[in-house]
Amino acid sequence: MWVCFNNGFVSAVKCHDSDMLKIRARRKDHLENLFPNKEIQTTTNTDYKYRIFATKEEFAKLVSDSIMNTEYTNFKNSVQNHDLHELYAEFWQLHYMYQR
Repeated sequence: MWVCFNNGFVSAVKCHDSDMLKIRARRKDHLENLFPNKEIQTTTNTDYKYRIFATKEEFAKLVSDSIMNTEYTNFKNSVQNHDLHELYAEFWQLHYMYQR
């Protein structure tokens, strides 16, 4: 599952042999923003360089809290990080083209 937060983009998948989730990111600061108290692992031979492990409940709470704290009327404009904003703008453009 891909999840776009205004302070990080992550991919969440089930760990192979447990009920834990592997939350992966391409930028370390995205995981630091979302999971400030989790140990971040760095890998060099995977498509997502950074990862943490969380329970489904932990991740669900993060997503739920983000929803409950939403105050913006335009998601892209709520993204402060320039590179992340550009990523989302390109993502938006691709989705717009897909819609058409």
